[in-house]
Amino acid sequence: MAVAAVLAVSLLLILALPTAAEIKSLKIYRRRPPHDPLREVWVHPRRPRHHYRLGGAGHRLPPRLQVYNLDAGSVRDYLSAGLTQLPTLFFLFSISYFAFLGFWIYICFTNKRSVHRIHLLMAGLLLMKALNLICAAEDKHYVKVTGTPHGWDVLFYIFQFIRIVLLFTVIVLIGTGWSFLKPFLQDKEKKVLMIVIPLQVLANVASVVIGETGPFIKDWVTWNQVFLLVDIVCCCAIIFPIVWSIRSLRETSKTDGKAARNLAKLTLFRQFYIVVIGYLYFTRIVVFALKTIAAYKYQWVSNATEEIASLAFYIVMFYMFRPVEKNEYFVLNDGEEEAAEMALRDEDFDL
Repeated sequence: MAVAAVLAVSLLLILALPTAAEIKSLKIYRRRPPHDPLREVWVHPRRPRHHYRLGGAGHRLPPRLQVYNLDAGSVRDYLSAGLTQLPTLFFLFSISYFAFLGFWIYICFTNKRSVHRIHLLMAGLLLMKALNLICAAEDKHYVKVTGTPHGWDVLFYIFQFIRIVLLFTVIVLIGTGWSFLKPFLQDKEKKVLMIVIPLQVLANVASVVIGETGPFIKDWVTWNQVFLLVDIVCCCAIIFPIVWSIRSLRETSKTDGKAARNLAKLTLFRQFYIVVIGYLYFTRIVVFALKTIAAYKYQWVSNATEEIASLAFYIVMFYMFRPVEKNEYFVLNDGEEEAAEMALRDEDFDL
């Protein structure tokens, strides 16, 4: 039901996007109240190529423009009023992830016997997330100061691609129980990865096109729709391995005589399922809603909300599957077997 709800709302978002024909036929008139720091330049599609119009003043301008805000010290700020806080925001979150990575390395080092390959991938995910944020901070900083990213946008997109692919891969592998519950993947689980990774390549290409261009190019709206559709498919695909693991553990609990251990695993994967669904719903639906309804001065709030939700998700996921020798989920007393058998009979773990 949760997957169906996310899918339905996301499809509505795709349908809500304007078509290319609507954008081409749109006439925009700039209305700016006095002392409004927002700066926008609109190029009328039916005007001659080198004739630009700023607001409604009707003045022709040269093709090369510099649009910026002036802060209290008369320093130029090339970011819009609602995004000028992003360099500091991204830098602070990158520091948080670097600290998180150091703490994770410490936990892995102190529990060497319980470290599995998935824990190394999780460390790589934290590193890519931190590098992605530091590149985003530098990108926005140089755009704010000089108006151009000075190449940091290229590094940002590279680390973003690696980070997103690693994130979806880690969620799929954790959902299958790879390396800490079983040393191999089944064919259907491999097929999920073979679907998710190429789709993420396409999604990242769409993300670059959307981020580096705008509605003035042909098929810009189509790229937006492609990005949303591919993201929805990937979000739904990574849920299936978790569901398969829950069903497999439930069937196994009826025959292997290890009720307490299986109950603990079922509880763990059910909680992980709920956390993943909540994270996907929040970052895809709630953040999009914030971007839509927030005033232009508070555009940065949606970015801050998304990063806070992501950090919370990482902390919960890493805590649930941390490498400890006596994990509360997997090491239980024999006296709990009978109570666990009763719970498995009474509790419904169907999703």
